[in-house]
Amino acid sequence: MDQQLKDPSIVAPEQTRRTSRGRVILTTCVILLLLAGVVWWTRQQAAPQQAGSGRNAAPMSIVPETVGKGDIGINLNALGTVTSLATVTIRSQISGYLLKIDFKEGDEVKKGDLIAEIDPRPYEATLAQAKGQLARDEAQLKGAQVDLARYQNLATQNAVPHQTLDTQVALVGQYQGTVEADRGTVKSAEVNLQYCRIVSPINGRVGLRQVDLGNYVTAGDATGLVVITQLEPISVLFTLPEDNLQAVAKRVRAGAVLPTAAYDRSGINRLAEGSLQTFDSQIDSTTGTIKLRAQFENEARTLYPNQFVNIRLLLDTHKDVTTMPTAGIQRGVPGTFVYLVNADSTVSVRPVKLGVTDGDRVEVVSGVAPGDRIVIDGADKLREGTKVIVRTAADTANPAAAAKGAAKDAKGDSGGPGGEPDKSGGARQKRPEVGPKQ
Repeated sequence: MDQQLKDPSIVAPEQTRRTSRGRVILTTCVILLLLAGVVWWTRQQAAPQQAGSGRNAAPMSIVPETVGKGDIGINLNALGTVTSLATVTIRSQISGYLLKIDFKEGDEVKKGDLIAEIDPRPYEATLAQAKGQLARDEAQLKGAQVDLARYQNLATQNAVPHQTLDTQVALVGQYQGTVEADRGTVKSAEVNLQYCRIVSPINGRVGLRQVDLGNYVTAGDATGLVVITQLEPISVLFTLPEDNLQAVAKRVRAGAVLPTAAYDRSGINRLAEGSLQTFDSQIDSTTGTIKLRAQFENEARTLYPNQFVNIRLLLDTHKDVTTMPTAGIQRGVPGTFVYLVNADSTVSVRPVKLGVTDGDRVEVVSGVAPGDRIVIDGADKLREGTKVIVRTAADTANPAAAAKGAAKDAKGDSGGPGGEPDKSGGARQKRPEVGPKQ
């Protein structure tokens, strides 16, 4: 230790560590200063280029549309299932052999058209037997009535005992009962004979045949002969949230006919148009919805039972209001706004207040007026005061023509006004004139 203190060439370890730490800090500071200088120099070099590019940047290309006036509907959308108003399984009401099938699968039938026929011979024989029994009993009744009239005349002369007269009266009553029973048997046999001809009870479309010709059918067959489904008109069952019930009920009580349209699964193609018929008497507590039924004429046969459809119910219509395309709506820091195209080919941000939406149109409560032009395409890069080039719908359909027109509007460095071709085929920039011509 004494030697270290006496010899200046020997450095303490603590001092060595402090010196190393200082050098590292100094080196780090120098490197950071160099990096900051490089960044600053780079930005200084890029700033003039950015300023020049901003001054020479081409205007944005946009597609505008004029705000208009018109009617817009308040629609309620729902999911529905097509349901036939009548579906009948044709069954035999008697037993017998299937003698005739008078339909083809998929046929359209009317009420009363013949569907099938069962062998009628056993039932014709039963009817003939019942009629013969009736004729015999009617003859006995007539004979008993003649005897009763004779006994009544003799009874007035005390020529016949009263017991004989009473017996004859009872016999006539017995024959009368027998005749009535025979008439019922005849009627039953006639009905069974009519059941041999099976006819359609409704207008509809015949489905697939369930029984082939020649089979023995009975009244207890579960499958039946065929199913007939009514397709014209047809109904659709759909549900709405219970919150919409009061608005719908108010319109129905007022006697309004609420138009209803059915769309396919995509919700784009309209299948049929009809009207609301009624709604259920209770709300489903598990889902908080209520069932409604709409009816469609279905003349084009675009709806079939158990088909899934999208329903659009027109609840009310706002007439003669300001409307615009939904494509022009923008949302951001100002809230809901549109880009308004000014007369000097610039755009400005205009906040708007919207009403109901119907498809691709929306009601505008305030913010724009009919006749204003708003941007509906190309608004993703716009800002307040941006210079724009107005394109039309035809330009959007033909991008090549639109690009050519935009280039023509934006050029100024080659050809056209402000430049003239040089001998090499390029464009030579005109020298700007300074001061008045001499």
